[in-house]
Amino acid sequence: MIEIKNLKKYYGDKCVLDDINISIKQGEIYGLIGESGSGKSTLLNCINRIESFEEGSIKINGIEVKDLTFNELRDIRKGIGMIFQGFSLIDRKSVYKNIALPMECWKIDKGIIERRVEELADVVGLKERLMDKPSMLSGGQKQRVAIARALTQNPTILMCDECTSALDPSNTESILKLLKELRENLGITILIVTHEMSIIQALCDRVSIIKDGKIVQTENVDKMFINKSEELKSLLGKKDVEVPTDGITISFSGVNSKENSYIVYEIGEIVKNKYSIIDSSFIDTVSGKVFSYTINIDKEDYNTILEFFDKYKLIYEIISYGGESC
Repeated sequence: MIEIKNLKKYYGDKCVLDDINISIKQGEIYGLIGESGSGKSTLLNCINRIESFEEGSIKINGIEVKDLTFNELRDIRKGIGMIFQGFSLIDRKSVYKNIALPMECWKIDKGIIERRVEELADVVGLKERLMDKPSMLSGGQKQRVAIARALTQNPTILMCDECTSALDPSNTESILKLLKELRENLGITILIVTHEMSIIQALCDRVSIIKDGKIVQTENVDKMFINKSEELKSLLGKKDVEVPTDGITISFSGVNSKENSYIVYEIGEIVKNKYSIIDSSFIDTVSGKVFSYTINIDKEDYNTILEFFDKYKLIYEIISYGGESC
């Protein structure tokens, strides 16, 4: 669907995208996350050729976008819908006119426009608000108008640039639900750029972390939260956990399943309850609930615990041994 190889982009002498390699499958919801200024929006703009790039390749459905003529690029963009952070609606126009605008620009027959607008308004849940102006809508409703407008040309790809950052939690949840439904019902491939980790865990199948213009990690979303690389920890923020001065402190993670439902109880059984839970967290992802525990055990139980982790294929990290950091 989208293949990016060895992509480099410069602003003057500064390399803002450095050797980017990403492959996005058809029907996938793919997340791109990073801090402000990391290059995520620039990468999105390169894929859509809003911005040019100096080196590398971007192919959409096998077509190289770098050297397309203006008219060829227009045709490619018909299959790509864009949703922006600030809605980008025209205040003086009704919801109907805002949705219809791309079709009017393409000089599509008025009757077809009318049917398409009504159809899309129904899809995004705004059929009763077509004559309202954007000022009469909530933030979530405005974003639904923007989504409907992005779908007017029946795109196969939907690109979302911080599309929930201006919304409250309730509206964010409703937009995420709508995006999932669009993928399920229409088979649309969705690429979402965000700095919000909650969006990644609730929506995406796979995710890439971008830092200083480089892709530093790409993984299935559940595995990313299990493995917890230093890059992910940095985005999540440091969590202060008081580590005991004796024994061994270990953190371990996995995806909740029938086999490991009573894992804390089983640990208690094998170490005869000579352990303490220092910290725990549970993260819901599209692939399941990821659990993470930090425990402290006696040194004599060290090998027993490691055998237990290997049995359940858990990811673990030794935090401290006898109070000394590892």
